[in-house]
Amino acid sequence: MSLQKHEEQILVVSRKNLFGASTPQGLIVSDVENYRDLIEEKKEFHARGLMEINPSYKQIIPYLVFAYTDKLFVMQRKTKASEQRLANKYSLGIGGHIRQDDLSGSISDWAQREFEEEVAYSGDMKIETIGLLNDETNAVGQVHLGFVYLLKGNSDQIVIKDEHASGQLMTLEQCEQIYDNMETWSQLVLDYLKSNQSLLYPACPEFIEGLSSKQVPKF
Repeated sequence: MSLQKHEEQILVVSRKNLFGASTPQGLIVSDVENYRDLIEEKKEFHARGLMEINPSYKQIIPYLVFAYTDKLFVMQRKTKASEQRLANKYSLGIGGHIRQDDLSGSISDWAQREFEEEVAYSGDMKIETIGLLNDETNAVGQVHLGFVYLLKGNSDQIVIKDEHASGQLMTLEQCEQIYDNMETWSQLVLDYLKSNQSLLYPACPEFIEGLSSKQVPKF
């Protein structure tokens, strides 16, 4: 991690404020609005380098999963990814840390900006909240909490432009073939979508009536 990233002030919430005495594991799809309100109310900003080794705090990460018809957008991180514990792993999640310097508006506003920073996409989208990701089984998961959105697009014109080595649309069956080399969060999301495939349908393009071409709606 560069010195700049080590020192940047990022949004975190203390574990005790988030979960109290009982810590959930996996994809949380209930009480999502309550969690959103709690994060907005209890948010703090601390140096990223310190938070990466402090499991008493959770770094809040918007995690945006893009789908087109029956396919998901899958990215592979670079060997020199800023989060070395995830280097070369496959990911379904577009997103990143919420920096204090860049935060204006809500977490949803930040998530939209992050999407536009990390990928180039031409088309419209329908955007739905899936839930929160919490994984206590590894060191990365213990200090992060994902806020998961499902973005259903009407175009396959999407490419990466940030810290990933590659990106492509893949069917659920193709995703299963690389499952063992996916980051844990992506495995949890893929498991959920395999069990709830109706979330991916109906297929675009007539998802969003009344939107102009290439307009990206608010989260």
